[in-house]
Amino acid sequence: MALMDKKITPLEVKVTRTEPYIVCPAQPTPREQKMLSDIDDQEGLRFQMPAIMFYKADPLMNEKDPVKVVKDALAKALVFYYPFAGRLVEGPNRKLIVDCTGEGVPFIEAEANVSLEDFGSEIHPPFPLEDLLSDIPGTDQMIGTPLLILQVTRLTCGGFIVALRANHAITDGTGIMKLMNAVGEMGRGFTAPSTLPVWERERLIAREPPRVTFHHHEYDQHDSDNDQANGHTELVQQSFLFGPTQLAALRSHVPPHIKQYSTFDLLSASLWQCRTKALGLEPNDEVRLLFAVNARNKFDPPLAKGFYGNACAFPAVCAKVGDICDNKIGYVLELIRKTKEEIDEVYMRSVTDLMATKDRPHFTVYQTYVVSDLRHLGFADADFGWGKPIFGGPASNGSVPDASFFMSYKNKDGQSMIMVPISLPPPAMKVFVAELQGMLQL
Repeated sequence: MALMDKKITPLEVKVTRTEPYIVCPAQPTPREQKMLSDIDDQEGLRFQMPAIMFYKADPLMNEKDPVKVVKDALAKALVFYYPFAGRLVEGPNRKLIVDCTGEGVPFIEAEANVSLEDFGSEIHPPFPLEDLLSDIPGTDQMIGTPLLILQVTRLTCGGFIVALRANHAITDGTGIMKLMNAVGEMGRGFTAPSTLPVWERERLIAREPPRVTFHHHEYDQHDSDNDQANGHTELVQQSFLFGPTQLAALRSHVPPHIKQYSTFDLLSASLWQCRTKALGLEPNDEVRLLFAVNARNKFDPPLAKGFYGNACAFPAVCAKVGDICDNKIGYVLELIRKTKEEIDEVYMRSVTDLMATKDRPHFTVYQTYVVSDLRHLGFADADFGWGKPIFGGPASNGSVPDASFFMSYKNKDGQSMIMVPISLPPPAMKVFVAELQGMLQL
């Protein structure tokens, strides 16, 4: 078929690793406490966020050990990003605060019995994360545990893998890649990051008195909010690739009068429609599309370029199943456009006030499809001296098992594509693939 779907082939990896040791900032750092914002410490972001990057061998770097380069560079970068070397404490009303203790970051050195080729000609999720990122006992909690963990795994081919886990309450995907790009710069001999980090969390604190001015459907609470994919607990994942041919096929379904939409909008609308059909829900059931919007530039003035905290809105498009399934894709695109237009500084202020007044509710996940565009976050840019990774992106779906992340990808022919992992119950996956195939027939 025109769409390339990649089924999961488990790879057995034997990894030998050291006990974790602590990497501290290379120089003394301020001993202080820094309050997180009301966007940072919402319930839906209180989880550990894993990411992974794969690197080829470089003959020019044969005399260099990637483990030592990354470890030393991390110590230098932590001088600037010193809150990552601290620990979270909880203040009154569950308010999260970074205690900048300088305790450092656990670091694991590892060797694997595989090469990059063993991962296949086109590397994609899911990955054997239990092998590539050590699960250090007692570090899963939010309070009093390391805010960042790194493992560097050498491969038999001379390449290596950098896997990390960051506490999402202190940073988002954009923020963690600012840190990792700073580590890369230090590894290449920089004396300071090209973009200096900025805290600035005070700009995302609830107003006094709080004023919730929007109906934030993304935080509606349901009794069944722990259910995924319409109540199914068994999910299978397939990764789908979209290149120019597939995107052109999807655009052919858009009415000519609809001109203002992005590639992200088009993919989100198409996947949501196919997914909703595949789940076989009742026509009058309500479903949601929840997507991340980077709001850094929605403020006046915009948040600083070096801001590395959470700064995303997660607006929800709400609709009846019958309306999503029975209408053309243009209908869904219009719903997405109208929702995106609401996101501005006033909306973000309303979210912060909601967090302060409603005890930081979790996102609604009941009959909700969560999508996030990670193509521009910098996962593919972190260069420690061996060049940019051949793959960089999230290593799992975080706190929502059936979420979809859109990632930049080059196939074995060097063609730039968008990779989207999809997770669904096995029977629904078959219907989803058939529905998507139908949309891709030019």
